[in-house]
Amino acid sequence: MKFSSLIAAGFALAASVSVAFAEDISGAGATFPYPIYSKWADAYKKVSGVGLNYQSIGSGAGRKQIQAKTVTFGATDIPQKEEYLNTNGFVQFPMVMGGIVAIVNLEGVAGGDLVLDGDTLANIYLGKVKTWDDAAIAKLNPKSKLPSLPIIVIRRSDGSGTTFNFTTYLSKVSPDFQKNVGAGEAVEWPVGIGAAGNAGVAANVMQTKGSIGYVEYAYATQNSLAWTDMVNAAGKHVKPTLASFKAAAAKGDWANAKNFYLILANSPGEDSWPMMATTFILMYAQPADTAASNAALKYFDWAYSNGGKMAEDLDYVPMPDSVIAQVRSAWKGIAK
Repeated sequence: MKFSSLIAAGFALAASVSVAFAEDISGAGATFPYPIYSKWADAYKKVSGVGLNYQSIGSGAGRKQIQAKTVTFGATDIPQKEEYLNTNGFVQFPMVMGGIVAIVNLEGVAGGDLVLDGDTLANIYLGKVKTWDDAAIAKLNPKSKLPSLPIIVIRRSDGSGTTFNFTTYLSKVSPDFQKNVGAGEAVEWPVGIGAAGNAGVAANVMQTKGSIGYVEYAYATQNSLAWTDMVNAAGKHVKPTLASFKAAAAKGDWANAKNFYLILANSPGEDSWPMMATTFILMYAQPADTAASNAALKYFDWAYSNGGKMAEDLDYVPMPDSVIAQVRSAWKGIAK
């Protein structure tokens, strides 16, 4: 599936999967996992006859939808703390992990032609590094002929889990960014043009020469967008690959993550990709519609058991078997 069509068509998964029927599963939230949720939904529809009506509208909007009880599950790339879960009566569990990449639109520059480090990327989003031939970028790319073009910064305009994980990373590597912007799903950006969703950021970068944005990796590869390599926490130049995503994901201590609260930004290790995110599902522990809740759990169970290869084909990292066992145990807290 070519995800340039996703950008043109909008964010409702139902449009690319099937028209929602009464038995279809309803969900809303994060745009980060949209490519894999779409792929899983197509496959699950074929084997079960049950469709998925998923509104890819951003993590913040997804949480609002589940709180309003207009969907069976909410999806968020921001792990929620115990107080929020208890206040709303939610159970939280992780579905899949993936990498965030910086994407650029520069003539003659292909994916991996440039490398950035965290401090330089932070300074671009702080508005301190303003042109592509800035000394900081040139130092990291001594063999590249960098244009004297203004950097057009593209960032999210909506409440975004991708933004949360991206700004968490930048806050970890740049004290200046932490002080002046900080980590959050919606922050006060000092510069930039806002766009809704991963698809919106990808579309804006595609259309804007000299621009830079940040998206989940599948949005870059499926739309033939150039991405940058990164210097990781160990000081190593790494490429965004399934192997580097897995190396970072392997550092996550899920066994000791209460309510699965875990953030993977700036994971240690020589082979680790530095900008990672996990996408989570929120469901009611005491659902008003137990049939709909059970149908959703069947879908998630199927995805855990059958969706790993599909996830890896899109360069997402499936949850480890040990974590899946923890999740299935947590499902016992959902009334059936």
